[in-house]
Amino acid sequence: MIASDSQLTELLPRLCHLRRIAVDTEADSLHCYFEKLCLIQLTFDGEDLLVDPLADIDLQPLCDVLAEKEMVLQGMDFDLRLLRRSYDLPLREVFDTVIAARMLGLREFSYAALVETYFDVKLAKGSQKANWARRPLPRTMEAYAKNDTHYLLPLAQRMEEQMQALGRIEWFRQSCQRALEQTFVAREREPDSRWRITGSGSLPPRAHVVLRGLWHWRDREARAADRPAFHILQNSALLEAAIQFAEGAIPDYPHLSERRRAGFLAAAHAALELPESQWPQKLPRPPRTRTPGFERKLEALRQRRDQHAKELALDPAFIASRNALEQIAADPSRSETLLVPWQRELLGL
Repeated sequence: MIASDSQLTELLPRLCHLRRIAVDTEADSLHCYFEKLCLIQLTFDGEDLLVDPLADIDLQPLCDVLAEKEMVLQGMDFDLRLLRRSYDLPLREVFDTVIAARMLGLREFSYAALVETYFDVKLAKGSQKANWARRPLPRTMEAYAKNDTHYLLPLAQRMEEQMQALGRIEWFRQSCQRALEQTFVAREREPDSRWRITGSGSLPPRAHVVLRGLWHWRDREARAADRPAFHILQNSALLEAAIQFAEGAIPDYPHLSERRRAGFLAAAHAALELPESQWPQKLPRPPRTRTPGFERKLEALRQRRDQHAKELALDPAFIASRNALEQIAADPSRSETLLVPWQRELLGL
């Protein structure tokens, strides 16, 4: 485990000559409110290493080196967003094995599925939901973490050879670059919509206002305790409580402490006392643009996409999603922001 500046100083020169480095990360979002980077896994030259971001260590020099390399990742979005929130990582080149798998027409593209397909190895399970902030890290968790990058480099090499043979390597590069660009785009929800959890859309208005109040109470409690919100109260319990309060009942959750129960009740009663003018409104569905000939254009795009997908043995949605087709049918100029060149070429755009 690299856990000191001196260890990192010894490591960095070994990375300078490399073109590719396999990278993965682990966070502790299941165990605290404020998600933090807990582990960085690196594989290069046949060696698997773990780096400890929780130690007293400056990892900016490591990120500066990684920014000059091609990073091989399994599903880049989460890892790169996590690294970017923690460090300045102006990465320029990535090899995403999920994108490669889809480019090759594979239907199973989890890391475990790819390792089994290409190397006939079944990876052990068991540490996906572990607390990665634990120190010292148990050996079983260390082994699990190292396995996350152990096969990435040979996997990338084999997949690259297959894509070269199929003439799709440029398509792959375009898709990786677009996915990399998307990791720079913020995905924060509007503050007034974060409380609209799955299942809230079907609630009656009176229950809606209670749900909003209870959600904000739970969020304050989770922040104060630095625990995930579901540790305070599950989403299903929030929905159930909102309905019961709206119907005049008082739900009981015995696991809540006396202080939390008081806050829980106060939040619900405060919500119920609000005038209807302050109740949340149901979100309107975004209007669908229906330009002249929309359905005809959409069907033509769909048929063209599906025909190419069949010929290339690709998932049609990998060429263009239904939503993308609809937006392009309504406004063809949207194709440049929604699709990369190889996708536009297949659709004749």
